[in-house]
Amino acid sequence: MSSFLLSALAIGYLLGSIPFGLVLTRLFGKGDIREIGSGNIGATNVLRTGSKGLAAATLILDALKGTAAVLIAQRYFPAHEVAAAGAAMIGHLYPLWLKFRGGKGVATYLGVLIPLFPAGAAIYAAMWIGFLLVLRFSSLAGMAAAISAPLFAWTQQRSDLLPLLTALTLLVLWKHRENIARLRAGSEPRVGRSKA
Repeated sequence: MSSFLLSALAIGYLLGSIPFGLVLTRLFGKGDIREIGSGNIGATNVLRTGSKGLAAATLILDALKGTAAVLIAQRYFPAHEVAAAGAAMIGHLYPLWLKFRGGKGVATYLGVLIPLFPAGAAIYAAMWIGFLLVLRFSSLAGMAAAISAPLFAWTQQRSDLLPLLTALTLLVLWKHRENIARLRAGSEPRVGRSKA
C-alpha cells in the first residue's frame, strides 16, 4: 500500500470522523446529543433539540467534511480521491473517538458526491429534498437519495464510481436498519414531530 493511498485514507477518515452534531450541541449548551431522541449525532437528531440553526449547521458541516476529504485528495493524491471519499464515510459512520458509534452518513454521502460526481450530487439532493418534503420521513428521504447515487452512476456509465457508490449506499441502508423496522411497523416519527 503506497504512502499516498495511506495518506488519502487517513485524511478522509480523520475529517469524516469529526462529530459536528455532538460538538455543536455541546458548544451551544444543548447537552450530549447522544442522550436525546434517537441518540444519533446527525442533523435530524440535532433538530430534536429545538434548534433549526444547529441542525442546519450540522447538515452543512457533515457534508463539507466529505467534500473537503475528496478535494484534498484530488489536490495532493489525485489517484486516490475515491479512497478518501470512502474513508470519509467510514469515519462518519464509525468514528474511533465515539467508540465507532457515528451518524448515518446521508449528508456526508452528498458531500463526497459534490466533487466526485456533481450530476449525481444534484440528483441525490433532489431526491433527498423531494422525499422529505412530500413524505416527511427523514430516514426514507435519506435512503432514497442514497439509492439514487449508484443507479444514476449506472445510467451515466460511470463504472469507475459504481463500486464505491454501491458500497456507500449499502452502508447507509445498514445504518438505517432500525428506521426500516419502524417504517414497516408504522412507528417511524416524521420530521417536525417528537419521537415517540
